[in-house]
Amino acid sequence: MAVSSNTEDRGQFGSSLGFIMAAAGSAVGLGNIWRFPYLTGENGGGAFVFVYILCVVLIGLPLLFNEIALGRKSGKNPIGAIRETGGNKFWQLAGVLCVMVCFFVFSYYSVIAGWTVGYIFTEIINIPVDFEEFVQTPMYVIPLTFFFILMTILIVLGGVSGGIEKAAKFLMPILFIIILFIAGRSVTLEGAEAGIQYYLNPDFSKINSTVILQALGQAFFSMSVGWGLMITFGSYLGKDANIVNASGWIAGMDTAVALLGGLMVFPALFALLPGKDPAAGPALVFDVLPKVFDAMPGGNIIGGLFFILLMVAALTSTISMLEVPVAYLIDDRKWNRKKATWVVGIGAMILSVPSALSSIEGNMFAEIRFTFLSNELVGFFGAMDFIFGTFAVILICLMLALYTGWAQKINDYADELALGAPGFTGAFRTGWMFFIKWVCPIVIILLILNMMGIFGAPQAA
Repeated sequence: MAVSSNTEDRGQFGSSLGFIMAAAGSAVGLGNIWRFPYLTGENGGGAFVFVYILCVVLIGLPLLFNEIALGRKSGKNPIGAIRETGGNKFWQLAGVLCVMVCFFVFSYYSVIAGWTVGYIFTEIINIPVDFEEFVQTPMYVIPLTFFFILMTILIVLGGVSGGIEKAAKFLMPILFIIILFIAGRSVTLEGAEAGIQYYLNPDFSKINSTVILQALGQAFFSMSVGWGLMITFGSYLGKDANIVNASGWIAGMDTAVALLGGLMVFPALFALLPGKDPAAGPALVFDVLPKVFDAMPGGNIIGGLFFILLMVAALTSTISMLEVPVAYLIDDRKWNRKKATWVVGIGAMILSVPSALSSIEGNMFAEIRFTFLSNELVGFFGAMDFIFGTFAVILICLMLALYTGWAQKINDYADELALGAPGFTGAFRTGWMFFIKWVCPIVIILLILNMMGIFGAPQAA
């Protein structure tokens, strides 16, 4: 089976390590270091962490196997992967959604990433910043967003092994070094024990349906399943690569960064701002943490490093978000990599502007308000995040599990996983097939019903 009319433009990973670093990089992002700590704070601390780890192992990992196997079996982007394996137009909709999700999420995710770039400078120069005022200043936010998107474009222009793989091998170790340094500093602060207790000592009485569903949603968001990223990266893998082993590393690195993210935040928060509510929401990292850094000796340097870390985490994710629509244009539209990357990148820049402006009170993009699946969506950014960053991702996971589990012969995908993975036999193989056919679809359907308000009042986005 030919993988592309232009193999040079399509590319392939040079090594399993390169694949693991790139795929882990796509999974490790703002979801781990920005989103995970604030959701932990809002959902009872250690109880949420416990449920999240279970969700990663029981739901996230089987779906990760599924997507990488589909990508390598087909050697194509998400749309081509379903078409090449015999899927009809209905199933190909999952691939179309993958390309759309990556493009739309890339546009608004880059706005948050742009904030991190701005905070790098304000922390290092030691200029106090009011978060609310900062995000409502377009002359800062829009150029920073464009700068971040441009960095992503320049890496993806280098191709799979020359750009994405090289960048991941360089950026991922830097990310781990910085996060270990800051977490180490945080847990050794006087008074940090209270934060460690809150974070790692689960109070099981706090586990309820909301905590479970929030943890499950975070596992989807964090593991990068349902985006087509893993299908695309899987399509660049050789048949001798061990998908099972690689997936374990990806999930392990992703979870480790999320857990370390919490160790950076909560011990420092409890030690240095003892009266501060850990349930500060999305502003926790941008509003609360700079105050924490200010209270540390040499805090501006640590603060600068932290926001460099956030920017690197965002960059390893946006590289893969851009690569998915680029791979589609190379595979299906026969564009060259340069044209595809610039067209998608500039399109994302244009679409990022409404998201950047939706933080400004009174702006038309902030005033958007409508109901979608019984959920009240507020603002352009909030609407994009719920529709594409949450609902569409979960719907894709359901469609892909039903596609390989029911519309296709699931044994074919188990055989694909067994290539290069001699240990994928017996109960391991049978268990994976059972989870893809039954457990994952049932859990995802329950999650979608909850989002529609079947089990209670849905939240405004």
